[in-house]
Amino acid sequence: MTPQQYFDCVPQSINMDIRTELLHTNEFTFAVAVILSAQATDKKVNEVTPALFAVADTPEKMVALGEFGIKKYISQISFFNNKARSIIGLSCVLMNDDGADDINYKFPQKYHNRDALMKLPGVGQKTANVIMNVLWGAPNIGVDTHVFRNAHRYGWVGENANTPEKVETELLKKIPAKYHAIVNHVMVLHGRYVCRALRPKCAECPVAHFCNASDKTV
Repeated sequence: MTPQQYFDCVPQSINMDIRTELLHTNEFTFAVAVILSAQATDKKVNEVTPALFAVADTPEKMVALGEFGIKKYISQISFFNNKARSIIGLSCVLMNDDGADDINYKFPQKYHNRDALMKLPGVGQKTANVIMNVLWGAPNIGVDTHVFRNAHRYGWVGENANTPEKVETELLKKIPAKYHAIVNHVMVLHGRYVCRALRPKCAECPVAHFCNASDKTV
């Protein structure tokens, strides 16, 4: 199955109006949710963030809540100690910018590029890619578990693509540029609900007739 065949068909089976399943109220809370989602499911993150964001939905409020206060809300999330530290670090940096107390917080323009975002505490390449793709429609690919797994499953990347960064580099070469902005959204949702790691729902898959994956079930 080629990337062209995949992206010609799969987006039609997905709600393209939903850019992410992570709950958030503004650009700041989305960044926090993405940080929390590392090595955790969106479902688990969405269980804890409504209460957290009800009391701290801006950098200023998050700093006021403090690292210990954040931990009380996110203790069910994996690596919550490190993530609380990252969220406080991020909030402290953003506190220096205008709008840090705005409930409709938006990242200043200076952060609208990956290098700048990756200098913020808790923001690695994958997190920066997801933020840029979801919030600003940038053609970046955040390689999460689903994207990493299925890029290999479909043979789009080789065995040497053994890190998210290497997978992203290969996918940007293989997938036509016109699809780059939707790669993350499409592959994540398709991988989460249809082309799953275990027991993929091949009978429901819109590209099953193209697919030559070794673990195909139909």
